[in-house]
Amino acid sequence: MAAENPFKSILKSLEKPDGGEFGKYYSLPALNDPRVDKLPYSIKILLESAIRNCDEFQVKSKDVEKIIDWENSAPKQVEIPFKPARVLLQDFTGVPAVVDLACMRDAMNNLKGDSNKINPLVPVDLVIDHSVQVDVARSDNAVQANMEFEFKRNNERFGFLKWGSNAFHNMLVVPPGSGIVHQVNLEYLGRVVFNTDGLLYPDSVVGTDSHTTMIDGLGVAGWGVGGIEAEAAMLGQPMSMVLPGVVGFKLLGKLRDGVTATDLVLTVTQILRKHGVVGKFVEFYGEGMSELSLADRATIANMSPEYGATMGFFPVDHVTLQYLKLTGRTADTVAMIESYLRANKMFVDYSEPQIERVYSANLELKLEDVEPCISGPKRPHDRVPLKEMKVDWHACLDNRVGFKGFAVPKESQKKVVEFSFHGIPAQLRHGDVVIAAITSCTNTSNPSVMLGAALVAKKACELGLEVKPWIKTSLAPGSGVVTKYLEKSGLQKYLNQLGFNIVGYGCTTCIGNSGDIDEAVASAITENDIVASAVLSGNRNFEGRVHPLTRANYLASPPLVVAYALAGTVDIDFDTEPIGVGKDGKKIFFRDIWPSNQEVAEAVQSNVLPQMFMATYEAITKGNPMWNQLSVPSGTLYAWDPKSTYIHEPPYFKDMTMSPPGAHGVKNAYCLLNFGDSITTDHISPAGSIHKDSPAAKYLMERGVDRRDFNSYGSRRGNDEIMARGTFANIRLVNKFLIGEVGPKTIHHPSGEKVSVFDAAMKYKSEGHDTIILAGAEYGSGSSRDWAAKGPMLLGVKAVIAKSFERIHRSNLVGMGIIPLCFKAGEDTETLGLTGEERYTIDLPSTVSEIRPGQDITVVTDNGKSFVCTLRFDTEVELAYFDHGGILQYVIRNLIGAKS
Repeated sequence: MAAENPFKSILKSLEKPDGGEFGKYYSLPALNDPRVDKLPYSIKILLESAIRNCDEFQVKSKDVEKIIDWENSAPKQVEIPFKPARVLLQDFTGVPAVVDLACMRDAMNNLKGDSNKINPLVPVDLVIDHSVQVDVARSDNAVQANMEFEFKRNNERFGFLKWGSNAFHNMLVVPPGSGIVHQVNLEYLGRVVFNTDGLLYPDSVVGTDSHTTMIDGLGVAGWGVGGIEAEAAMLGQPMSMVLPGVVGFKLLGKLRDGVTATDLVLTVTQILRKHGVVGKFVEFYGEGMSELSLADRATIANMSPEYGATMGFFPVDHVTLQYLKLTGRTADTVAMIESYLRANKMFVDYSEPQIERVYSANLELKLEDVEPCISGPKRPHDRVPLKEMKVDWHACLDNRVGFKGFAVPKESQKKVVEFSFHGIPAQLRHGDVVIAAITSCTNTSNPSVMLGAALVAKKACELGLEVKPWIKTSLAPGSGVVTKYLEKSGLQKYLNQLGFNIVGYGCTTCIGNSGDIDEAVASAITENDIVASAVLSGNRNFEGRVHPLTRANYLASPPLVVAYALAGTVDIDFDTEPIGVGKDGKKIFFRDIWPSNQEVAEAVQSNVLPQMFMATYEAITKGNPMWNQLSVPSGTLYAWDPKSTYIHEPPYFKDMTMSPPGAHGVKNAYCLLNFGDSITTDHISPAGSIHKDSPAAKYLMERGVDRRDFNSYGSRRGNDEIMARGTFANIRLVNKFLIGEVGPKTIHHPSGEKVSVFDAAMKYKSEGHDTIILAGAEYGSGSSRDWAAKGPMLLGVKAVIAKSFERIHRSNLVGMGIIPLCFKAGEDTETLGLTGEERYTIDLPSTVSEIRPGQDITVVTDNGKSFVCTLRFDTEVELAYFDHGGILQYVIRNLIGAKS
């Protein structure tokens, strides 16, 4: 049972300078432990949480000691509990989270006759953001038109979330059209320091999108978790995590003229990916910090998933406080934040001598060494210096198919495809840009690169440059603030002139919501096998994600997106080749349209004002007409509509009993899929368009849904029937069973038949066979998608054997009762001679008490092979989830047991 907090003696009052008090707080200096002073700032946040929540039940004194002794305990991979201050949901994952809560409420009602116990116990911020499909792009009324399309498509989904905001306590829902979740979090939701009933403590957050890490730029500890973990956190369960190592990243000097924050983040991403920071925190410090705006820091923090870290953390300093004032936080709030963090030795004051902190490893970057660059064509950490881009592009055409290759025959590399675009003669070559999008939370939160892009547009327009009409251009800001400062600056008109009209406030091209490419362009690409390009200012460029027809996808700063749109191709050397010809017939070069850092800084200083933030977020509390007019049912139990293709009651709790099912192995399982390295959650659970020939499309058409109303997988995540059919439905899926073929199919081994992955899985299930998946390194990298674990579970997958797992995906598999196993170092399917055609038996002890985290497990095949794997249940809590059949079942049984 929970006990009185053993650290109550260090609970102190925080006095106000003018008398009175801000509140009480747990004082870290009052511990009088010299080890605390040397802790990284990010670890201090974990320490404070453990102290504040210590009840010798969920959080114990020994957990606090592990964190204080971080320098010695972190290398031992010890387990600690963590209770975040709040949970952040975005609608793609928010819908299934609310579906699960509603479903859990039903299950609890069935088991115990009490549905009212299911309510979030910590604050939940749900932002409806990933909802802008770019149907209308080059148009002055694009925002309104796309919003109307979205409400028509997603009326039921939005209504369900509005119901959830009324049915569940402690849940704030930010309406659609307000902005991208991470930018709204940065500008509005982030508290930095909470004051709850007079108790002060640091803001910390887990979110159901991997780019929750953007908030780390504000000094708020935050990272992405699966929707499954988030739901447990919402319901008061401590998160079990391995106490992480912390890589100290020292920044020196300042960026050179013409170098953007995006160039810096792509450089940092490459350095950290090369160093290896998976499962670690990265903490930035050094004299170069004073040169980085808060927006620059947030850009770097946002990309944590791309460099593999749990967090890229920037401790609070004077720059943070300036940003809080800029974005409309009150003077009293900012004073409280600074006073608390100073009192608890969690504030960085660079005017004072710095205590040397202990880090697990140390890296250093001189900012003046950063040069303009982009990343691609298929991965965010494949950075290419801008000056080497043309050479690199031609190497990609030559190279065999892979992350840096398309294997285009030499004789075909220079071919020119002639076509007609609405009566205009047009041409298409390999490398030609067909999508140019300023998009994503990563960059649109940063005024320097947004105004930089607008200045490029202004110079280009004044010189008479144009963007070819068949290039789909778009601008999707992360919040309405961007529109306000672009309009005040007078620069939005130049972006419009080039086709970069604002299409909406949300995630678009980066998540696959780029919309259709014109039919004439699409036909020219497909009929001539053209390697067409997209250039976007996002954070993800995995194959098949941006658009099915853009095989080359490059991440670039917003100003570079405009430059490449003007050039019309990635096959260009900006140093020596002109971007185009101006109105006076002169050749225009890149240097002619690129603004200086001083020009950009002056534009930011003059046009980004506090009242813009206050006006934008005041509107959030009022909603908008379309949202306010949504009619939703009342009541705490949801009335499931069996005919709905958006919201469906999932089968997770079907036939659930109060007794846990216990541990289980796998016997004579077939291999459903056999993968190589870097299978992402985009491959496992696509978020983009639903292909017309897919099992999901068939399901929708059988229910009378017209193809134009398919919407995306992301928008239909509230329906398990569609998501099960969408699992492994990526058109770029590479499965070793299909030699020389790419796509969402596999071999049903008993019959030898080639069928869709879904159909194969259903055949195995109907025949009574379990299935497993074989994979290489970095299995499940990319966005933190609960459906990447829920889908395989619904397909009947019982285990995944891989060389390594991405952190969040591995924990999500555990949360859905799927066994994660790792090959031993130096071993994989090739070295062990596994074809995947074997049947696999994984023999686990019959009770969880006999299983240890990380123990060796023997896998035996039906043809006599035997090999040892590491069982990747990493903590005792994960074993408890496995015992219960999953984390949600564990939570329900605990809630009922605790209240019985």
